Amino acid sequence: MNPTTLQGYVRAQPFRPFRVTMNSGKFYDIRHPEMVHVGKDFFNYYTSSGSDQFPDSWETVSLLLVENVQHLDQVVNAATGLPKPKGE
Repeated sequence: MNPTTLQGYVRAQPFRPFRVTMNSGKFYDIRHPEMVHVGKDFFNYYTSSGSDQFPDSWETVSLLLVENVQHLDQVVNAATGLPKPKGE
């Protein structure tokens, strides 16, 4: 994935939560723009278990392994995580 494409999702106004799905099937739900930092060929995904403003942990993820990005408000198939065809 191109970092500019992912950065477009992060900087969108208004922000819309989105899911980054990896080639392995693992996914990352980005519900706030501060949960992710996009680099040249990676992104850092930050998580926090508490209500404070500081993350507990982060994961560095290669943009080369990204399969798909979609907004979370799209209807998805629970089994595959992919958008459902209309009328289903």
